[in-house]
Amino acid sequence: MRTVKEVSKLTGVSVRTLHYYDTIDLLKPTQVTSAGYRLYDDAALKRLQNILLFRELQFPLKEIREILDDPDFDPAQALADQIRLLEIKRRHIDGLISFAREIQKKGVTKMSFYVFDQSEIEQYKAEAKKKWGHTKAWKEYEEKAQNRQETQQTAQSMTDLFGEIGKLRHLSPSDGQVQEKIAALQAFITENYYTCTNEILESLGQMYVQDERFKKNIDQAGGANTAGFVSQAIDFYCKGKKL
Repeated sequence: MRTVKEVSKLTGVSVRTLHYYDTIDLLKPTQVTSAGYRLYDDAALKRLQNILLFRELQFPLKEIREILDDPDFDPAQALADQIRLLEIKRRHIDGLISFAREIQKKGVTKMSFYVFDQSEIEQYKAEAKKKWGHTKAWKEYEEKAQNRQETQQTAQSMTDLFGEIGKLRHLSPSDGQVQEKIAALQAFITENYYTCTNEILESLGQMYVQDERFKKNIDQAGGANTAGFVSQAIDFYCKGKKL
């Protein structure tokens, strides 16, 4: 058995995050001592490993919980998918390094953008998500996708919403005006994509700052650090719902 601090040191996952995983029933400790200390056995560590693998694929925490609790879950296949994704990412990063070294060596800016193409990564992610997308949210997204075609107007509406939030950056993330926009964002996602529960919204808020593509697009829509501001506002919004 390992304590929560030992698990944190071993895995690099913060104690606070492990506590949160316990709260949302994603990773329960194997045992809780009479003094309130959480203890984890090897089975719990294997589950944590799977959680981290799916987080690498950017699955929301709620979906990860549903997948791991599915009796048909195949950890061997999940690991194979993860290895394949990492191999694709490694090739992509190696290409970027070679490209940057060439610029450094020649001392000029080479006008080429093919090395930034992440279509292969995105394609594999999509395939993996379809394979493991047994969750209610993913099924709902698939059903809605069959009945609608995502138009440029839909994408622009999402961008405009981030732009509106960006204009409020001078306020506190907890300000009423900001929180109204976060509620509007949640409603927009629910209407156009899938039921955006508070748990899913919370995961999205984390992804908006952890994923550089999302961060870049949101900052472009609302100005510098809009992604961070949105993430903070979502965090306050979701925590308020838990009270």
